[in-house]
Amino acid sequence: MKVSSESVGRCRGPKAVHVLCSNSLVLLKDALTSAVNSLTAAHVGSPRMNGELLLMFTLSCDRAHLFAHPERELTVEEQARYEEALIRRAGGVPAQYITGHQEFWGMDFIVSPAVLIPRPETEHIIETVLHLNQETHTVGRASSPGPTHIVDVGTGSGCIAIALAKEFPQAIIHATDISPAALEVAHANAARHQLENRIHFYQTDLLQGFDPGMFDFVVSNPPYVGESEQDQVQLEVRKFEPRNAVFAGPTGLEVIERLIPQAQAALKPGGWLVIEMSGTIVEAVKPLLNQWNHLQITNDLQGIPRVAAAQKP
Repeated sequence: MKVSSESVGRCRGPKAVHVLCSNSLVLLKDALTSAVNSLTAAHVGSPRMNGELLLMFTLSCDRAHLFAHPERELTVEEQARYEEALIRRAGGVPAQYITGHQEFWGMDFIVSPAVLIPRPETEHIIETVLHLNQETHTVGRASSPGPTHIVDVGTGSGCIAIALAKEFPQAIIHATDISPAALEVAHANAARHQLENRIHFYQTDLLQGFDPGMFDFVVSNPPYVGESEQDQVQLEVRKFEPRNAVFAGPTGLEVIERLIPQAQAALKPGGWLVIEMSGTIVEAVKPLLNQWNHLQITNDLQGIPRVAAAQKP
């Protein structure tokens, strides 16, 4: 829900989120209590966490400040900014799109509605690449001498490519996305982490335009939700996150089915494909990789199959 600046400080009817509605100073602790109550009434999950996160965003402070200064007075301007953020959150806008930030792999990333919000389960991709790289070099099966070449397909915010650039300081990193708006966000994130000279970004569909046998790793968090599963996806994801980054098509396999043969061509012999997926499609993904070696499925912390890795013969 978009709220105009004219209405931010105005009292609202019973269906609206009413937080402060005051022209006087309000204590931090009272503003937070009111926010938690309002978010609870609006059926927002984790209302206290959301209330604290948006208050930290409003005041440009950390959580320790909230606990250390409960008697701090909010100015009328701060009240108005906080209320606007809470109204947007109650309307379903993800907190990350309100604050413009999300943490991933211990780093802070800029996010916007142009990109999928990075999620903790995607960190399993980084963990898998680290494990496979160590294992490959330990047993002397590296696909080629020299620096490791990695491409992140459908980079979005750039979180996977940037995390890998951090973990592999000698690697040559490439990242693709079909969306120019997403690539702008990824470029900005690379610059924030002083990695803009380490990562090469390309606007293309999956791996189109790359020469055969270029990469040691092809990694991707592709769209993998089927349109038939829409009702099982959180409303705020369906409504606010980029649809083409969430839904692959009727079955959820459509992008992965195109990516696998392109990855096979782009990888060096012995190179690895590492992709995120869901438990819904894992049994359908396995046959697509039956010509590959050493297929591995990694579960996330909830025990759901989350990452598939396979080695090119």
